Amino acid sequence: MTPDNIVFQAATWLVPLVAAIVLYEISHGWVANAFGDPTAREQGRLSLNPVRHVDPVGTVALPLVLAVSGAPVFGWAKPVPVVPHRMRRPRLHMMIVALAGPGMNLLLALVAAIALALLLPVVPSGGGAAWLFLLLNLINFIAINIFLAVFNLLPLPPFDGSHVVEGLLPRRIAGYYAKLGRFGFVLLIFLLLILPMLVPGADVVERAVRPPVEWLLRLILSPDLG
Repeated sequence: MTPDNIVFQAATWLVPLVAAIVLYEISHGWVANAFGDPTAREQGRLSLNPVRHVDPVGTVALPLVLAVSGAPVFGWAKPVPVVPHRMRRPRLHMMIVALAGPGMNLLLALVAAIALALLLPVVPSGGGAAWLFLLLNLINFIAINIFLAVFNLLPLPPFDGSHVVEGLLPRRIAGYYAKLGRFGFVLLIFLLLILPMLVPGADVVERAVRPPVEWLLRLILSPDLG
């Protein structure tokens, strides 16, 4: 399999994406379990086995199509079940559970950046496809994790940022805000796909996500880390 092979190129995005979103989902379950909600553990969702977390569309089909077409790659796994009322302090703990996912993504990006910095000096000149595959996986793993961290902090249902907002709002207003969750997928499609076509310059990803992603990429990949 050569670097210009379409399977090679897709795999350098799909492999790190699956790893990133599986660990992202598991982190929610780990923290919820620590706060008294064992739902994810009871349903076997704290496993590192990606099969338990893979969504056929969000984890495989969509990222593969995006990678092959050269578009920005993103996706999702089956959400880990969390039941707020089973936690000791539902509002506070739900906020922390929500932040655990983006926090895990940033930690993974930092670890991958350190691994990349340690690996680059020992890569042999003309190391071949195997070395290139490894390096591209690390680079894409960093980019994917940073993107997922920022993207999921958007304060809109069903993103993690919405749970943080809900926890900060007064209870009565939070109840109304939470009801937006039933329209989460429709709202997501509208904001990410339809609105940018209707209103030039209203691209949420370009305006709200790209700047902090690029800043974090520069920070984590700073030469100072080497």
